[in-house]
Amino acid sequence: MAVLSQILVVNAGSSSLKLRVLGDADEVTGSADLPPEKDKAALEATIEGFGEVHAVGHRIVHGGDEFRGPVLIDPSVRQRLGALTDLAPLHQPKSLAALDAVTEVLPDVPAVACFDTAFHATIPAAAATFALPAEWRERWSLRRFGFHGLSHAYVSRRAADLLGVSSSDSDSDSDSDSDSDSDSDSDSDSDSGPGSGLRLVSCHLGAGASLAAVRDGRSVDTTMGFTPLDGLVMATRSGSVDPGLVLWLQTHAGIPADELGDALENRSGLAGLAGTGNLREILARATAGEAQAELAREVYLHRLAASVAAMTAALGGLDALAFTGGVGENSAEIRSRAAARLGFLGVYVDNDRNGTAPSDRDISPPGAPVRVLVISAREDIEIARQVRDVIPA
Repeated sequence: MAVLSQILVVNAGSSSLKLRVLGDADEVTGSADLPPEKDKAALEATIEGFGEVHAVGHRIVHGGDEFRGPVLIDPSVRQRLGALTDLAPLHQPKSLAALDAVTEVLPDVPAVACFDTAFHATIPAAAATFALPAEWRERWSLRRFGFHGLSHAYVSRRAADLLGVSSSDSDSDSDSDSDSDSDSDSDSDSDSGPGSGLRLVSCHLGAGASLAAVRDGRSVDTTMGFTPLDGLVMATRSGSVDPGLVLWLQTHAGIPADELGDALENRSGLAGLAGTGNLREILARATAGEAQAELAREVYLHRLAASVAAMTAALGGLDALAFTGGVGENSAEIRSRAAARLGFLGVYVDNDRNGTAPSDRDISPPGAPVRVLVISAREDIEIARQVRDVIPA
């Protein structure tokens, strides 16, 4: 069977618009990072420079309850995506602006929306449900959505390859048709018994950070929740914070909601602890004995280790731990220090393997009960795969 080639992958971030063209063997045949302002002339010239493009895959942050898998974009889908903006007001507009700009340049090329939330549509009700009034949950679809799903999906598939594990679900989409009207948790408990399939904790550690508990290629829990603010300590985002503390700041300290939102998104996390979100700089300052940097490092690692343990509990055990993302791939110190806290789970790293150049590899010592992997983040490959699933060659 022929394979769809020359797929343009569009990933709109806060600092750049990343464009990658992948061939039929997932090789990168074209690449460009443009400013986020998306100058039309520059975008058109860049895309024309790639040559013929057969399909486009867009990374869309939020699919809500409606989109549980990749979907071919048409005017109706575009309108429905716009209606989800309130669920991710800082991220969704960037994705949709990029979608509109690329569509204007390539109006006759089929395009597919690929969602960061879709991989987590399989998590069971016990993990997805917030203990809030039922009328709230039903009226506003309040649930744990999870994010970084494209990264976690790729990591779970690549981990299975590296470990030589065959998974019944590792080559399938997150669960079902993107327009399914079935309840998102209706079938997610069917294969959730401890020990069924590869039990993997995927650690996407970058400026944004999240973990996913993945059994046999399916997400069963994750650290991010209704928004990407939840979970781990990140570069500028707070991660999990007692909601009572936020309410106290609003009612007793008089801090308005918009200022609270800005602080939690842009002035918290590592930046709030050490004055910078650059973890490499923080680690260097901590090594030099600076107390503020040492505290930031320890808070970061405390939350990371505790969350890995929580994901392991959701899986009923642990077969492999995978690190990806800018920090996960490049910081041997974070991997080593995290493993030192997780020895009770059977997590160990070999110092020589851990210190080698970043590439897809096993860094655990021979015979270790849990395999520890370093995997390059390749959301572009996952998006291209999903495009091929939607658009036949």
